[in-house]
Amino acid sequence: MSGYWARRTGSALLVLGLVLVLNFVLFRMMPGDPVASIIDPNFSPDAKAQLSALYGLDKPLPVQFLLYVKSTLSFDFGISFLTGRPVIEELRSRVPNTIALLGTSLLLSSFLGTWLGMKAALKRGSLLEKCVLWSGALSFSFPSFFVQLVLLMAFAATLPLFPLRGTLSVPPPPDGFALALDYLWHMTLPIFSLVLLGFGGWALYVRNLMVKILGEDFILLARARGLPRRNIIRGHAFRTLLPPLLTIFLLSLPGVVSGAVITETVFSLHGVGRFLLEAVTGHDYPAAGASFFLLALLTVACNLLSDVLYGITDPRVRLDRGTQR
Repeated sequence: MSGYWARRTGSALLVLGLVLVLNFVLFRMMPGDPVASIIDPNFSPDAKAQLSALYGLDKPLPVQFLLYVKSTLSFDFGISFLTGRPVIEELRSRVPNTIALLGTSLLLSSFLGTWLGMKAALKRGSLLEKCVLWSGALSFSFPSFFVQLVLLMAFAATLPLFPLRGTLSVPPPPDGFALALDYLWHMTLPIFSLVLLGFGGWALYVRNLMVKILGEDFILLARARGLPRRNIIRGHAFRTLLPPLLTIFLLSLPGVVSGAVITETVFSLHGVGRFLLEAVTGHDYPAAGASFFLLALLTVACNLLSDVLYGITDPRVRLDRGTQR
């Protein structure tokens, strides 16, 4: 067991090391000059040299890489080229909005999709199953930005039920219940769009997996023993369904975070995804590198956590002497 986790931890550290190298190399290979984005063309050569020294851009690449690794591992991501503020402060102000958007939408999508998928598997050939199959197919047929733009045009521009942009009104309401309602009002349409796009895939996956589980021998044996249908579904089928569901849920988290780039850009939300897009297009090395490093860290952590939870929820999985059975 210790050997298995040693290899898993070693591979995770190797991935993070590769991410550090690629972050440093790829952003510096991109076309364009990062100094031009932070320096006014009217600055004197001495002022440009001083500003380049402030950001460490005047040092040789090996020295820049060592400084970059040291600061990244200590979560000191430096100063943003575009905003002039520390990157960690920018991320700290945006992370709550991204968590509220993506966490709520992922939970609602997974719960709704799991419930519909199980119902469709238990009622084969019914109208509900056909609706689940069609909704799953349609959710993969349209780009997310297209659906979100249609919702924005329909429910914000044509019917002004929701705001067109932003996380809060300008000026924001006073602190308290009014502020919370205003925040919820701005986040409802983005969350609804992500749930609309996400629940169909969950429903399809759960339905197909549940159909397979219901045809297994242990389910037929439980029915032959005369166990109640509810006990078979909850105690046998759902327990077998739970480990892969948890794995898919955890492994989907990094992908959902990266998908926040589109959603936060369409709805003009103050979040990490929009910050990442602005950093990449603006050659903001510290901000872009920090965002990609944190995304890689989240991916590695979710992979390790999925291994742990799979072993806890599935009694058939055991780690013994470095091998998985």
